[in-house]
Amino acid sequence: MSWRRRGGRTWRLIALLVALGLVAGTGAAAVSVLWALVISRAENNDDTGGGSGAVFVVVHGGDSSRTIGAALDKSDVVTARAFGDAAADNPQSGSIQPGTYALHANMSAVSALAMLLDPVNRKVPRVTIRAGMWTSEIISALSAATGRSLADYKVALKNHAVLGLPGSAKGNPQGYLFPSTYEFAADATAAQQLHTMVARSLVELRKLGVTRDQMQRVLTIASIVEAEASARSDGPKVARVIGNRLARAMPLQLDSTVRFASHRRGKAGPTKLDRRIRSPYNTYLAGALPPGPIDSPGLSAMQAAAHPTPGRWLYFVVVNPKTGHTRFAVDASGQVADERLFLKWCSTHPGQC
Repeated sequence: MSWRRRGGRTWRLIALLVALGLVAGTGAAAVSVLWALVISRAENNDDTGGGSGAVFVVVHGGDSSRTIGAALDKSDVVTARAFGDAAADNPQSGSIQPGTYALHANMSAVSALAMLLDPVNRKVPRVTIRAGMWTSEIISALSAATGRSLADYKVALKNHAVLGLPGSAKGNPQGYLFPSTYEFAADATAAQQLHTMVARSLVELRKLGVTRDQMQRVLTIASIVEAEASARSDGPKVARVIGNRLARAMPLQLDSTVRFASHRRGKAGPTKLDRRIRSPYNTYLAGALPPGPIDSPGLSAMQAAAHPTPGRWLYFVVVNPKTGHTRFAVDASGQVADERLFLKWCSTHPGQC
Protein backbone atom coordinates (compact mmCIF):
# COMPACT_ATOMS: atom_id res chain seq x y z
CA MET A 1 0.00 0.00 0.00
CA SER A 2 1.10 3.57 -0.53
CA TRP A 3 2.29 5.66 2.47
CA ARG A 4 -0.49 8.13 1.64
CA ARG A 5 -3.15 5.50 2.26
CA ARG A 6 -1.47 4.20 5.40
CA GLY A 7 -0.94 7.71 6.65
CA GLY A 8 -4.56 8.73 6.09
CA ARG A 9 -5.82 5.79 8.02
CA THR A 10 -3.23 6.31 10.77
CA TRP A 11 -4.40 9.86 11.37
CA ARG A 12 -7.98 8.69 11.60
CA LEU A 13 -6.97 6.11 14.19
CA ILE A 14 -5.08 8.75 16.14
CA ALA A 15 -8.15 10.95 16.12
CA LEU A 16 -10.21 8.09 17.47
CA LEU A 17 -7.67 7.40 20.17
CA VAL A 18 -7.67 11.06 21.19
CA ALA A 19 -11.44 10.97 21.35
CA LEU A 20 -11.18 7.83 23.41
CA GLY A 21 -8.89 9.59 25.85
CA LEU A 22 -11.23 12.58 26.11
CA VAL A 23 -14.21 10.47 27.03
CA ALA A 24 -12.34 8.00 29.18
CA GLY A 25 -13.66 9.70 32.26
CA THR A 26 -17.25 9.58 31.11
CA GLY A 27 -17.64 5.91 31.74
CA ALA A 28 -16.70 2.43 30.73
CA ALA A 29 -19.57 2.14 28.24
CA ALA A 30 -18.29 4.99 26.06
CA VAL A 31 -14.76 3.66 26.22
CA SER A 32 -15.98 0.23 25.15
CA VAL A 33 -17.87 1.60 22.13
CA LEU A 34 -14.97 3.71 20.90
CA TRP A 35 -12.46 0.96 21.48
CA ALA A 36 -14.55 -1.45 19.38
CA LEU A 37 -14.59 1.13 16.58
CA VAL A 38 -10.82 1.54 16.76
CA ILE A 39 -10.31 -2.22 16.61
CA SER A 40 -12.67 -2.49 13.58
CA ARG A 41 -10.80 0.23 11.71
CA ALA A 42 -7.45 -1.34 12.54
CA GLU A 43 -8.58 -4.73 11.28
CA ASN A 44 -9.83 -3.79 7.80
CA ASN A 45 -8.26 -0.34 7.27
CA ASP A 46 -11.33 0.78 5.36
CA ASP A 47 -11.56 4.24 3.84
CA THR A 48 -14.67 6.36 3.77
CA GLY A 49 -16.37 8.12 0.85
CA GLY A 50 -16.02 7.78 -2.88
CA GLY A 51 -12.27 8.22 -3.21
CA SER A 52 -10.49 10.28 -5.84
CA GLY A 53 -8.66 10.02 -9.14
CA ALA A 54 -9.01 7.25 -11.71
CA VAL A 55 -7.83 3.69 -11.16
CA PHE A 56 -8.42 0.85 -13.63
CA VAL A 57 -8.82 -2.65 -12.25
CA VAL A 58 -9.25 -5.84 -14.30
CA VAL A 59 -11.65 -8.55 -13.11
CA HIS A 60 -11.16 -11.89 -14.85
CA GLY A 61 -13.77 -14.55 -15.46
CA GLY A 62 -14.05 -16.81 -12.41
CA ASP A 63 -12.36 -14.37 -10.00
CA SER A 64 -13.53 -14.83 -6.41
CA SER A 65 -14.24 -11.95 -4.01
CA ARG A 66 -10.88 -12.67 -2.39
CA THR A 67 -9.08 -12.37 -5.75
CA ILE A 68 -10.92 -9.18 -6.65
CA GLY A 69 -10.13 -7.75 -3.23
CA ALA A 70 -6.44 -8.49 -3.69
CA ALA A 71 -6.47 -6.68 -7.06
CA LEU A 72 -8.23 -3.69 -5.49
CA ASP A 73 -5.72 -3.61 -2.63
CA LYS A 74 -2.78 -3.76 -5.03
CA SER A 75 -4.23 -0.81 -6.97
CA ASP A 76 -4.79 1.29 -3.79
CA VAL A 77 -8.56 1.28 -4.25
CA VAL A 78 -9.51 -0.43 -0.98
CA THR A 79 -7.95 -3.03 1.30
CA ALA A 80 -8.59 -6.67 0.56
CA ARG A 81 -9.96 -7.20 4.09
CA ALA A 82 -12.41 -4.31 3.82
CA PHE A 83 -13.62 -5.47 0.43
CA GLY A 84 -14.02 -9.02 1.66
CA ASP A 85 -16.20 -7.80 4.52
CA ALA A 86 -18.34 -5.67 2.18
CA ALA A 87 -18.72 -8.54 -0.28
CA ALA A 88 -19.74 -10.92 2.48
CA ASP A 89 -22.49 -8.50 3.52
CA ASN A 90 -23.84 -8.10 -0.05
CA PRO A 91 -25.45 -11.18 -1.68
CA GLN A 92 -25.03 -9.56 -5.14
CA SER A 93 -21.23 -9.53 -4.89
CA GLY A 94 -21.05 -12.87 -6.69
CA SER A 95 -22.51 -11.32 -9.85
CA ILE A 96 -19.54 -9.07 -10.65
CA GLN A 97 -18.79 -9.52 -14.35
CA PRO A 98 -15.32 -9.81 -15.90
CA GLY A 99 -13.97 -6.66 -17.50
CA THR A 100 -11.93 -3.55 -16.84
CA TYR A 101 -13.47 -1.18 -14.28
CA ALA A 102 -12.84 2.52 -13.79
CA LEU A 103 -12.71 3.06 -10.00
CA HIS A 104 -11.13 5.59 -7.61
CA ALA A 105 -8.22 5.49 -5.18
CA ASN A 106 -8.92 5.25 -1.44
CA MET A 107 -12.61 4.41 -1.70
CA SER A 108 -14.78 2.82 0.93
CA ALA A 109 -15.26 -0.87 0.34
CA VAL A 110 -19.02 -0.42 0.00
CA SER A 111 -18.52 2.26 -2.68
CA ALA A 112 -16.01 0.12 -4.58
CA LEU A 113 -18.40 -2.84 -4.55
CA ALA A 114 -21.27 -0.66 -5.78
CA MET A 115 -19.16 0.54 -8.72
CA LEU A 116 -18.16 -3.01 -9.62
CA LEU A 117 -21.82 -4.01 -9.68
CA ASP A 118 -22.77 -1.08 -11.92
CA PRO A 119 -22.34 -2.03 -15.63
CA VAL A 120 -21.74 1.63 -16.48
CA ASN A 121 -18.25 1.29 -15.00
CA ARG A 122 -17.43 -1.92 -16.88
CA LYS A 123 -15.36 -1.70 -20.04
CA VAL A 124 -14.80 -4.78 -22.20
CA PRO A 125 -13.46 -5.24 -25.73
CA ARG A 126 -16.61 -5.61 -27.83
CA VAL A 127 -16.66 -6.50 -31.50
CA THR A 128 -19.48 -7.30 -33.92
CA ILE A 129 -18.67 -9.81 -36.64
CA ARG A 130 -21.15 -9.55 -39.50
CA ALA A 131 -22.44 -12.60 -41.31
CA GLY A 132 -20.74 -13.15 -44.66
CA MET A 133 -17.29 -11.91 -43.67
CA TRP A 134 -14.14 -13.69 -44.80
CA THR A 135 -11.64 -14.93 -42.21
CA SER A 136 -9.17 -12.23 -43.26
CA GLU A 137 -11.83 -9.58 -42.61
CA ILE A 138 -12.80 -11.11 -39.29
CA ILE A 139 -9.32 -11.11 -37.80
CA SER A 140 -8.82 -7.51 -38.94
CA ALA A 141 -12.01 -6.54 -37.09
CA LEU A 142 -10.93 -8.45 -33.99
CA SER A 143 -7.51 -6.82 -34.00
CA ALA A 144 -9.00 -3.33 -34.30
CA ALA A 145 -11.47 -3.95 -31.45
CA THR A 146 -9.21 -5.73 -28.96
CA GLY A 147 -5.89 -4.05 -29.66
CA ARG A 148 -4.15 -7.36 -30.25
CA SER A 149 -1.85 -7.47 -33.24
CA LEU A 150 -3.02 -8.96 -36.52
CA ALA A 151 0.04 -11.21 -36.35
CA ASP A 152 -1.32 -12.80 -33.15
CA TYR A 153 -4.48 -13.84 -34.98
CA LYS A 154 -2.58 -15.16 -37.99
CA VAL A 155 -0.48 -17.34 -35.70
CA ALA A 156 -3.58 -18.51 -33.81
CA LEU A 157 -5.30 -19.54 -37.04
CA LYS A 158 -2.55 -22.09 -37.61
CA ASN A 159 -3.11 -23.72 -34.22
CA HIS A 160 -5.84 -26.08 -35.37
CA ALA A 161 -5.95 -28.14 -32.18
CA VAL A 162 -6.59 -25.07 -30.00
CA LEU A 163 -9.27 -23.72 -32.36
CA GLY A 164 -11.30 -26.91 -31.97
CA LEU A 165 -12.10 -27.38 -35.66
CA PRO A 166 -13.72 -30.66 -36.77
CA GLY A 167 -11.49 -32.98 -38.79
CA SER A 168 -13.54 -32.36 -41.94
CA ALA A 169 -12.42 -28.72 -41.93
CA LYS A 170 -8.87 -29.92 -42.65
CA GLY A 171 -7.43 -27.09 -40.59
CA ASN A 172 -9.24 -24.34 -42.48
CA PRO A 173 -11.24 -22.07 -40.10
CA GLN A 174 -13.05 -20.32 -42.96
CA GLY A 175 -16.78 -20.47 -42.18
CA TYR A 176 -16.37 -21.68 -38.59
CA LEU A 177 -15.97 -18.24 -36.97
CA PHE A 178 -19.57 -17.63 -35.99
CA PRO A 179 -20.81 -14.08 -36.70
CA SER A 180 -22.14 -12.35 -33.59
CA THR A 181 -21.31 -9.61 -31.09
CA TYR A 182 -18.63 -10.75 -28.67
CA GLU A 183 -17.31 -9.39 -25.40
CA PHE A 184 -13.87 -10.81 -24.69
CA ALA A 185 -11.98 -10.56 -21.41
CA ALA A 186 -9.17 -8.02 -21.51
CA ASP A 187 -6.57 -10.77 -21.25
CA ALA A 188 -8.22 -13.20 -23.71
CA THR A 189 -5.63 -14.36 -26.23
CA ALA A 190 -6.22 -14.37 -29.97
CA ALA A 191 -6.45 -18.17 -29.88
CA GLN A 192 -9.02 -18.09 -27.07
CA GLN A 193 -11.18 -15.60 -28.95
CA LEU A 194 -11.12 -17.65 -32.15
CA HIS A 195 -11.81 -20.84 -30.19
CA THR A 196 -14.90 -19.19 -28.69
CA MET A 197 -16.19 -18.35 -32.16
CA VAL A 198 -15.55 -21.84 -33.54
CA ALA A 199 -17.23 -23.42 -30.53
CA ARG A 200 -20.29 -21.24 -31.09
CA SER A 201 -20.58 -22.45 -34.70
CA LEU A 202 -20.35 -26.08 -33.66
CA VAL A 203 -23.00 -25.57 -30.97
CA GLU A 204 -25.42 -23.97 -33.44
CA LEU A 205 -24.87 -26.73 -36.00
CA ARG A 206 -25.53 -29.41 -33.40
CA LYS A 207 -28.74 -27.64 -32.37
CA LEU A 208 -29.87 -27.95 -36.00
CA GLY A 209 -29.26 -31.68 -35.90
CA VAL A 210 -26.12 -31.54 -38.04
CA THR A 211 -23.72 -34.36 -37.17
CA ARG A 212 -19.99 -33.78 -37.10
CA ASP A 213 -19.44 -35.63 -40.40
CA GLN A 214 -22.03 -33.39 -42.12
CA MET A 215 -20.75 -30.09 -40.79
CA GLN A 216 -18.36 -29.24 -43.61
CA ARG A 217 -20.96 -29.79 -46.32
CA VAL A 218 -23.77 -27.98 -44.49
CA LEU A 219 -21.55 -25.06 -43.56
CA THR A 220 -20.27 -24.78 -47.14
CA ILE A 221 -23.82 -24.61 -48.49
CA ALA A 222 -24.77 -22.18 -45.70
CA SER A 223 -21.90 -19.88 -46.67
CA ILE A 224 -23.14 -19.79 -50.26
CA VAL A 225 -26.68 -19.10 -49.06
CA GLU A 226 -25.31 -16.24 -46.94
CA ALA A 227 -23.63 -14.71 -49.97
CA GLU A 228 -26.39 -15.34 -52.52
CA ALA A 229 -29.71 -14.88 -50.67
CA SER A 230 -30.58 -11.22 -50.21
CA ALA A 231 -33.75 -11.99 -48.23
CA ARG A 232 -33.85 -14.46 -45.36
CA SER A 233 -36.94 -16.10 -46.88
CA ASP A 234 -34.97 -16.90 -50.05
CA GLY A 235 -32.26 -18.81 -48.16
CA PRO A 236 -33.97 -22.23 -47.98
CA LYS A 237 -34.85 -22.00 -51.70
CA VAL A 238 -31.25 -21.13 -52.63
CA ALA A 239 -30.12 -24.14 -50.59
CA ARG A 240 -32.58 -26.31 -52.51
CA VAL A 241 -31.25 -25.07 -55.85
CA ILE A 242 -27.72 -26.01 -54.76
CA GLY A 243 -28.87 -29.48 -53.69
CA ASN A 244 -30.86 -30.04 -56.88
CA ARG A 245 -27.97 -29.04 -59.14
CA LEU A 246 -25.50 -31.20 -57.24
CA ALA A 247 -27.88 -34.15 -57.52
CA ARG A 248 -27.87 -33.70 -61.31
CA ALA A 249 -24.10 -33.12 -61.47
CA MET A 250 -24.72 -29.62 -62.83
CA PRO A 251 -22.07 -26.93 -62.26
CA LEU A 252 -23.30 -24.53 -59.61
CA GLN A 253 -22.14 -21.45 -61.56
CA LEU A 254 -22.28 -19.12 -58.57
CA ASP A 255 -20.82 -15.63 -58.68
CA SER A 256 -20.18 -15.62 -54.92
CA THR A 257 -17.72 -18.50 -55.16
CA VAL A 258 -15.86 -16.73 -57.96
CA ARG A 259 -15.55 -13.60 -55.79
CA PHE A 260 -14.10 -15.74 -53.04
CA ALA A 261 -11.67 -17.36 -55.45
CA SER A 262 -10.44 -13.94 -56.56
CA HIS A 263 -10.80 -12.62 -52.99
CA ARG A 264 -12.16 -9.39 -54.32
CA ARG A 265 -15.43 -7.77 -53.37
CA GLY A 266 -17.05 -6.20 -56.36
CA LYS A 267 -20.05 -5.27 -58.40
CA ALA A 268 -23.26 -7.20 -59.01
CA GLY A 269 -21.49 -9.81 -61.15
CA PRO A 270 -17.89 -11.01 -61.68
CA THR A 271 -16.08 -10.32 -64.94
CA LYS A 272 -15.52 -12.91 -67.66
CA LEU A 273 -11.87 -12.96 -66.63
CA ASP A 274 -12.86 -13.75 -63.04
CA ARG A 275 -14.95 -16.68 -64.25
CA ARG A 276 -11.85 -18.22 -65.82
CA ILE A 277 -9.87 -18.27 -62.57
CA ARG A 278 -8.37 -21.70 -61.98
CA SER A 279 -9.61 -22.56 -58.50
CA PRO A 280 -11.68 -25.33 -56.89
CA TYR A 281 -13.89 -22.48 -55.66
CA ASN A 282 -14.72 -21.37 -59.20
CA THR A 283 -18.03 -23.15 -59.64
CA TYR A 284 -18.24 -22.09 -63.29
CA LEU A 285 -15.37 -24.50 -64.00
CA ALA A 286 -15.53 -26.97 -61.10
CA GLY A 287 -18.46 -29.37 -61.24
CA ALA A 288 -18.94 -29.89 -57.52
CA LEU A 289 -19.47 -28.14 -54.23
CA PRO A 290 -16.45 -25.96 -53.26
CA PRO A 291 -14.03 -27.71 -50.86
CA GLY A 292 -15.10 -25.50 -47.99
CA PRO A 293 -17.12 -22.46 -46.88
CA ILE A 294 -16.62 -19.15 -48.68
CA ASP A 295 -17.55 -16.94 -45.72
CA SER A 296 -18.88 -17.12 -42.15
CA PRO A 297 -22.62 -17.80 -42.41
CA GLY A 298 -25.12 -16.64 -39.83
CA LEU A 299 -27.71 -18.74 -38.08
CA SER A 300 -30.49 -18.23 -40.66
CA ALA A 301 -28.19 -19.40 -43.47
CA MET A 302 -27.23 -22.45 -41.40
CA GLN A 303 -30.91 -23.21 -40.89
CA ALA A 304 -31.55 -22.91 -44.62
CA ALA A 305 -28.70 -25.26 -45.47
CA ALA A 306 -29.76 -27.81 -42.89
CA HIS A 307 -33.44 -27.66 -43.87
CA PRO A 308 -33.93 -26.54 -47.51
CA THR A 309 -37.41 -25.79 -48.83
CA PRO A 310 -38.79 -28.64 -50.97
CA GLY A 311 -38.92 -27.70 -54.65
CA ARG A 312 -37.71 -28.43 -58.19
CA TRP A 313 -35.83 -25.17 -58.80
CA LEU A 314 -32.54 -25.38 -60.65
CA TYR A 315 -31.88 -21.69 -61.19
CA PHE A 316 -32.13 -18.38 -59.42
CA VAL A 317 -31.05 -14.85 -60.23
CA VAL A 318 -31.20 -11.57 -58.36
CA VAL A 319 -33.10 -9.45 -60.86
CA ASN A 320 -32.75 -6.28 -58.80
CA PRO A 321 -29.46 -6.12 -56.87
CA LYS A 322 -30.58 -2.92 -55.14
CA THR A 323 -33.66 -4.46 -53.52
CA GLY A 324 -32.40 -8.04 -53.56
CA HIS A 325 -35.48 -9.29 -55.40
CA THR A 326 -34.72 -12.84 -56.53
CA ARG A 327 -36.54 -15.07 -59.02
CA PHE A 328 -36.33 -18.88 -59.11
CA ALA A 329 -36.83 -21.11 -62.16
CA VAL A 330 -37.22 -24.83 -62.73
CA ASP A 331 -35.84 -24.85 -66.30
CA ALA A 332 -33.45 -23.00 -68.58
CA SER A 333 -36.16 -21.02 -70.37
CA GLY A 334 -37.35 -19.56 -67.10
CA GLN A 335 -33.79 -18.66 -66.18
CA VAL A 336 -33.26 -16.91 -69.53
CA ALA A 337 -36.31 -14.76 -68.90
CA ASP A 338 -35.08 -13.88 -65.42
CA GLU A 339 -31.60 -13.06 -66.71
CA ARG A 340 -33.16 -10.59 -69.13
CA LEU A 341 -34.70 -8.79 -66.18
CA PHE A 342 -31.28 -8.62 -64.53
CA LEU A 343 -29.64 -7.28 -67.70
CA LYS A 344 -32.39 -4.70 -68.02
CA TRP A 345 -31.64 -3.52 -64.48
CA CYS A 346 -27.94 -3.31 -65.31
CA SER A 347 -28.67 -1.22 -68.41
CA THR A 348 -30.50 1.34 -66.28
CA HIS A 349 -27.80 1.32 -63.57
CA PRO A 350 -24.51 1.83 -65.43
CA GLY A 351 -21.36 0.95 -63.55
CA GLN A 352 -23.09 -1.30 -61.05
CA CYS A 353 -22.85 -4.60 -62.91
